[in-house]
Amino acid sequence: MSTTIDDEVTAATPNKPTKRQRQAAGIADAASGGIVMLLVKLLALGIVDAIALYALFILATAGQWVIAAVVVTVAVAVNWIYFSRRKLPAKYLTPGVIFLAVFQVFILVYTGYIAFTNYGTGHNGSKEQAVSSLMASSLQRVEDSPTYPVTVVDRLGTLGLLVTDPDGDALVGTNDEPLQAVDAEFDGDKAVAADGWTTLQFADVLARTDEITELAVPFSDDPNDGAIRTPDGSSGYLYVSTLEYDAAAGTMTDATTGTVYSDIGTGAFTSADGEELLPGWQITVGFDNFVRAVTDTRLAQPLVYVTLWTFAFALISVATTFFLGLFLAIVFNDMRMRGRRYYRVAMILPYAIPSFLSALIWAGMMNESFGFINQVIFGGASIPWLTDPWLAKVSVLIVNLWLGFPYMFLVCMGALQAIPDDIQEAATVDGAKPWAIFRLIKLPLLLVTVAPLLIASFAFNFNNFNTIYMLTDGGPRDSDAPIPVGFTDILITMVYKIAFTGQSRDYGLASAYSIIIFIVVAVISIIAFRRTKSLEELN
Repeated sequence: MSTTIDDEVTAATPNKPTKRQRQAAGIADAASGGIVMLLVKLLALGIVDAIALYALFILATAGQWVIAAVVVTVAVAVNWIYFSRRKLPAKYLTPGVIFLAVFQVFILVYTGYIAFTNYGTGHNGSKEQAVSSLMASSLQRVEDSPTYPVTVVDRLGTLGLLVTDPDGDALVGTNDEPLQAVDAEFDGDKAVAADGWTTLQFADVLARTDEITELAVPFSDDPNDGAIRTPDGSSGYLYVSTLEYDAAAGTMTDATTGTVYSDIGTGAFTSADGEELLPGWQITVGFDNFVRAVTDTRLAQPLVYVTLWTFAFALISVATTFFLGLFLAIVFNDMRMRGRRYYRVAMILPYAIPSFLSALIWAGMMNESFGFINQVIFGGASIPWLTDPWLAKVSVLIVNLWLGFPYMFLVCMGALQAIPDDIQEAATVDGAKPWAIFRLIKLPLLLVTVAPLLIASFAFNFNNFNTIYMLTDGGPRDSDAPIPVGFTDILITMVYKIAFTGQSRDYGLASAYSIIIFIVVAVISIIAFRRTKSLEELN
C-alpha cells in the first residue's frame, strides 16, 4: 500500500528535484553569489572587455574588419554567458573553447591559408604596399624643387610630416598616407601643430634622426607625383622616383633604362627577360607550394635524407625508450629489490628537468674540445660527437633516450602493477617459465595499455624540435644542400630553417611542408590505432 502511495506521489511530482540535486544547486548558488564573487566577475569581465576594445581599435586601424567583427561577437557572447544565471555549463566551457579556437583552430587554418600563398621574403605585403616601396626606394631629389617648411609630428608611434606648401596651406602625411589638408597652428609662415598629432621637440628629432631621414611622404595619391623628404627635420624637398607606375596597364617602367616590368600574375613586376622587381606582393598560388615541395630539384636530395632520418629517429627513439623503460620497470617492480622507492625517484629525474635545458647540458658535455665526456670519461680524446654526421645522429639518439625513458618507465610501471597477480600465479603453477610468462602473458597485456602511448610517442618524436635544435641545431651543416639544412635535421627543423633562417624566407613553402607532415603523422597514427584494436580482445 505504501509503495503505491509513493509511486503516486512520484508520478504527481515528476520534476521535483532530489536531495542531491538540491545540494548541488545550493553549492552553485553559493559559488555564484555574494558581493565578493560579483566584484571578481566584474573585474574579470572588465579586463576581457578592455582587451577586446584594444584589439578592436588595432584591427579597425589596420582595416581587418572581419576579425574585428569576430572579436566583437566573442566579447558580447562572453558577457552574455557570464551575466546570465542559467548558463552554468557554458561558463566552464567558454574559456577552453576560446583558447582552443585561438591557439589551435586559428593556427591550423592560418597555416593552411599561408600554404596556398607565396608569402615570404619579398612577398609579404599588398600590391599597393609593394608599389609604394618600389617608388620610395628609387627616389631622386628634383633639382628645382621648392623648399617646404616641415614639422615632424607623431601619432600613436607613427611619424609624419606636417608640411606647409608655397600657398601657405598645411598638409600632413606619413609613409603610408599621402599629404592631406589639415587645420593647423602656425608660427609665422610655418605650420607647427595639428589636431590629433604630437609635435616632436628638437631633442626628440635629434634622437630619431635616422627614422626621420627615412620618411618619404607621398605628395598625392598618384605615386608618380613623388614624395616629400627632409634631411634635417625642418626643411623638406620634393623627390621623384626613377620608376614610373602605370596602374591601368599594370606596369612599372625604369625611366633610366627604359625597361618595362609587368604584372604577369606571379606577385612581382617582371621584365621580358624574367628579372623581377622586389619587393613584390602576396598572392594565392594554389597548390604550387605543395608541388614545389616534392618536385623542386634543389630540395629533392636534402628532402629525401631528412625524411628518412626523421622516420629512423622517431622509430628508434620510441623503441629504445620503450624497451629501456620496460626493463627498468620490470627490475624495480620486483619485490626483492631493496630501496625501490629511491631508485624510482632517481629514474624520473631526467623527466623532471626541462628538455631544452637537458639538451643544452648534453651539448656542453659532448663538446669535442672541452666536454666532460671527452676530457674525463675518454681521457682527453677528441671525439667529434656533434660535428661528425654519423656520430651526431648517435648523439641525438642517446640524448633523446635519456630524456624519454623516464616517461616509458612510469607508464610501464603502472601497466605492470595493473596486471592481476593471479594470472602469473596460475601460469607458474602450470609450469610456465619466467620468459614465457613475460612474452605470452605480461607483454600482450602491457601492450593493451601502452600501444596508444607508443603511437603518441612516435608522433611526438616525429616533430621533436627541442632536442634537435638545442643539441645540434640540425648540424653538422650539409654544405652541398641549396637550403640551410644539416645531417641531423628532421622535417620540422628543416621547415623552421626554410621559414626563419637564411636570406630568403619562404613561409608559404614552410607551411606546405607543415601540412604534409601533419598528413603523414595523421595517416600513420590512424593506421596504427586501427591495428591496436586487435589487442583489445586480450581484455
